[in-house]
Amino acid sequence: MMGRQDRDQGQLFYEFKLDEVIPNNHLLRWMNVFVTAALADLHQQLRPFYSEIGRPSVDPELMIRMLIVGYCYGIRHERRLCEEVRLHLAYRWFCNLDLDDKVPHHSTFSINRLDRFRESDILRHIFERVVAGCMVNGLVKGEGFCGRRQRDGSECQPLSRQGA
Repeated sequence: MMGRQDRDQGQLFYEFKLDEVIPNNHLLRWMNVFVTAALADLHQQLRPFYSEIGRPSVDPELMIRMLIVGYCYGIRHERRLCEEVRLHLAYRWFCNLDLDDKVPHHSTFSINRLDRFRESDILRHIFERVVAGCMVNGLVKGEGFCGRRQRDGSECQPLSRQGA
């Protein structure tokens, strides 16, 4: 006889911790240690770019962590990045989002990139600190830059620094 899963109502409460489902050898778990260190003084560095009054903004650490996920996994579009972070448990864990936390709207990234941080190199400096941490920990070599996927959909080929 064919089995059938029959449920009228799902469980109301779940005992679930994201930290317990992310494998110890996951790239984002390795990166989290030095990304956390690299972002330790982030709020102090970015304070001049935010007003003291008005509605609270999206946490800049969340935005940077999401961008790091995008760079690591080749998610180039902000709309897709927000959708992937919403769906993927490891991405949520790395971004310090619980299961019921909302992911920022994709337009938040362009607003900050085009308005708030337009005249500043602060995000580049923060990103460079994260990359330096990756290099020190052996996660990247820093010898090339992966520019884009091949037209046939195959993996992207690294570009040399001279060609970048």
